[in-house]
Parts: sequence; structure tokens; C-alpha cells
Amino acid sequence: MTARRPFTSSLAPLLDRYLSLKEALGRKYATERAVLAHLDGFLSARTPANSDLTAEVFTPWCATLTHLTPGVRRRRMLLVRNLCLYRQRTEPGCFVPDPNLFPQPHPPRPPYCFTEQEIVRLLEAADELPITPRSPLRAHVYRLALVLLYTAGLRRGELVHLTLGDYDPVERTLHVRATKFHKSRLVPLSRDAAQEMDVYLEARRQFPHAPRLPLLCNQSAGLRPFTGAGLAQGLRHLFRCAGVSTASGRPPRVHDLRHSFAVHALIRWYKAGIDVQAKLPALATYMGHVSIVSTQHYLRFLEPLAQDASDLFARHFGAALETLEEGGTR
Repeated sequence: MTARRPFTSSLAPLLDRYLSLKEALGRKYATERAVLAHLDGFLSARTPANSDLTAEVFTPWCATLTHLTPGVRRRRMLLVRNLCLYRQRTEPGCFVPDPNLFPQPHPPRPPYCFTEQEIVRLLEAADELPITPRSPLRAHVYRLALVLLYTAGLRRGELVHLTLGDYDPVERTLHVRATKFHKSRLVPLSRDAAQEMDVYLEARRQFPHAPRLPLLCNQSAGLRPFTGAGLAQGLRHLFRCAGVSTASGRPPRVHDLRHSFAVHALIRWYKAGIDVQAKLPALATYMGHVSIVSTQHYLRFLEPLAQDASDLFARHFGAALETLEEGGTR
């Protein structure tokens, strides 16, 4: 593990306390630590030494971010503002940046919901992927990746960190270890997903097969796991090969497969007449969320859900509404 560079500015004790608190709450905070380390270095390099964080210091620090997109600049400025708000609890007179002066946020990119037909096309496209010397299991890897992301709702990082020992072929479960918020969980696989896993493992046996070795692997510089970025790049290529794109013509994001898993689960419950609200805690647990508040992020009222809800309402109350309408015309 790479040693962390100690903070050296006048804010060093504050930065250490703030990051320790966030990490104790379950946040990895690696990206945020890097941003605050950049701020720490900027303060340390200023004259006079031990400059405090003031408006006169914050403005030139923000100027070092002009090469970034407005959205990224805003997130980094907000991170520093959150640090200042934390500081304000014990130092009421400290500087706190005004968010109204930050770059304006862009509307969030709406999630894409894959159709079942598109998933079939993606699986067919994965089967056609040619092998390469660096990736002799290429077709098998991307087919299994699609299946696990879509049917088990895994995060990309969770998938690439799975080892062979994390799969229990008897119970047909995946042990997803200490991922986001340091939570671990057992993920039962569907019958079809377990069959896909069996097919993949049979092909995988041509390589070393110890429990600690990566589930998804290639031969780049020896037997190595896929990186999150490498897997995402390959999946985006697969999306283009299968002709799957968003309304803007861009390929979907890998995370949209996890979103689609949640939305399709909700649609199935609606169609089965199941109380969705009662099921949300179970879905939150399956997806590794801290609470159903996080799960609801994936269950926004998209058009397919609106139609299903309307159909369900009509089945239960349509006759009553027709009676009321007839009574109102008299």
C-alpha cells in the first residue's frame, strides 16, 4: 500500500481530523484526499509560510483548476467548502466560500435503462469478440461481466475485485467484500447467472485456478485482473458493436446496467402486484446500499414505471373512476 504524503500546511491538523472522520464513517475518500492534498501543497508553497485559507487564498487556488470542466471545478470547490463548514463548528469566524460564486452545475445525465432485447444483442456481440494474445478469454469475460452487472446489480469496482474464492458453486452466491462504505455482502445468483458462471469457470481453468486469483482475468504482463477503467472501455466498445446508444447517440455508462437491474426489478414487482415500498429494504441490502434512500436513487419514476403504475391503478380503481365520471355527467 502506498504511503500517504503527510500534510504540511497550516491546515494539516484540520485536514487530518476531517479525513479521519470521513473514513471512520465508511467513506474511502481517496479522490477527496487528493484534492485536499493539492490545496495543502498550494498553501505550503505560498508566501508567507503557514498562510491560512482565506478568500484571498481560495480565489487563486480556484484559478489553478481552470483546465478542468465546470462540473469538476464545482465539485472540488464544494469539497473545500465542506471542509470549511466542518472547521466552522469549532472556529466560527473562519472563511467559508460562497457557493453562489462557483461554476453552475450542469443538469445530471439521466440514467439509461437497457431493454431486454438490448441485453440479448449485447450478449450476442460478446460472443463474437475475437480473442487476443492479451485477452484469450475476452468473449467469456465480457459475457459474464454483462450477466453479473445486469442480473446481480454489481458495481463495476465490485466486479473487477472478485476472486475465484468469492464464488460458492454450492450456494450459488458471490461474496462481495468491503466495497463502498466498507460493506460486505452475499449476493445470490439467479439460476441463469449461475449457469453462465459455470460456463465461464470451465473456460477459465486453462489458467491458474487458486481461490485468491482474480475471477475476471487477462494476460497483460502475466495473469492479472481487469481494471475498472479497462473493463469499462471494453464494455463501451461492446455497446457500440451492438448498436446500443442513448437518445443523444452516446454509448450508455457501465453503471446504467446496475440502474437497469434495479428498475427492472421494480417493474417486475409492479406487474406482480407486489408492494414495492415493502420490497425496497431487501433491494437495498442486495445492492449493498446503506439505506433505502440510496436505493431510491436508482428507482426514479421513469416512463416504464409510470406506465406500469398507471396500469396497476386502472386495474384496481378503474371501475370506480368510471362510476364517478358517469355520476358527474348527470
